[in-house]
Amino acid sequence: MEQPLFTSLPSFSIAHPSIEKALIHRPRRNRQMAAIRGLVQETHLHPSQLIAPLFVLEGSERQLPIASMPGIFRYSLDLLLKEVIELYEMGIRAIDLFCVVPTEKKDAAASEATRTGNLLQQALMRLRQEVPDMCLMVDVALDPFTDHGHDGIVNERGEIDNDLTLPVLAQMSILAADAGAHIVAPSDMMDGRVAYIRRALDQAGHSRVGILSYAAKYASAFYGPFREALHSAPKFGDKKTYQMNPANIREALLECQLDEQEGADLLLIKPGLPYLDVIAKVKEMTNLPVGAYHVSGEYAMVMAAAQNGWLDANRIFEECLLSMRRAGADFILTYAARQIADYLHKR
Repeated sequence: MEQPLFTSLPSFSIAHPSIEKALIHRPRRNRQMAAIRGLVQETHLHPSQLIAPLFVLEGSERQLPIASMPGIFRYSLDLLLKEVIELYEMGIRAIDLFCVVPTEKKDAAASEATRTGNLLQQALMRLRQEVPDMCLMVDVALDPFTDHGHDGIVNERGEIDNDLTLPVLAQMSILAADAGAHIVAPSDMMDGRVAYIRRALDQAGHSRVGILSYAAKYASAFYGPFREALHSAPKFGDKKTYQMNPANIREALLECQLDEQEGADLLLIKPGLPYLDVIAKVKEMTNLPVGAYHVSGEYAMVMAAAQNGWLDANRIFEECLLSMRRAGADFILTYAARQIADYLHKR
């Protein structure tokens, strides 16, 4: 009878000491040098995945610091253009514009938001001309323009009136599209606003303009520095009747489903770090691109600690943004965009 080959080989099992040792050290072998770590890295961060939020104000040669966000400024249009060109050269391909409105131009109807030729229109037209390959997004919300600081029109009962607000948001979106915006980003959390804006844009001949919906925007305590930057803190009450309860996740999934059905092109979760679970759940649910907003308070905390010498801001920002990417974010709005892009290039 013919003898089987290799009869002298031992019968290994997973319990064999040499096999156990090989398995134990496998992860470490993949960490032993930077080249191998790079080969097996699962999640990557690149400047093209970042969106830089930028604040534009009236005047010229003006660059006003924001005390609670070290390194972030409000720019007049001439200096904003210079900043956007530099961001583009660093590999950042998208910005989101916010308008700093003088107090004397704010009113209950947010009329400056829908005035033809306003600062947002001027900025968009200039940027579209000078940096044509930069994706131009514009924030669509009324709180920078209202004298009461809320995202909607207040009715005679003192309530934020959802339905009265929708036409104003739509007109603001049309003006942005007329001026060259590629994407409008409604951040107000009014019900039905995505469908209303989509219909208005299409009727105005702007079917190619996309909608980045702040689909799950929480009533967060992390927005303080942003409201300082725009002088947009609410003068009465709070925003809990239209922004989301931080305790809820099923509600976030519902909001995202509704916005997708209404025609949103991209979905955004805001804030980022405290809501990584929401990002992950939404990513599982939709085929739309999903983004995270690394908000002003998240940025300010890191910068404050870095100024005290307690941590390395660049490494912390990288870790924070990687966690959002790992959770499923395809893109990230972050005030650290310039800083991180520079850091990634120099490493």
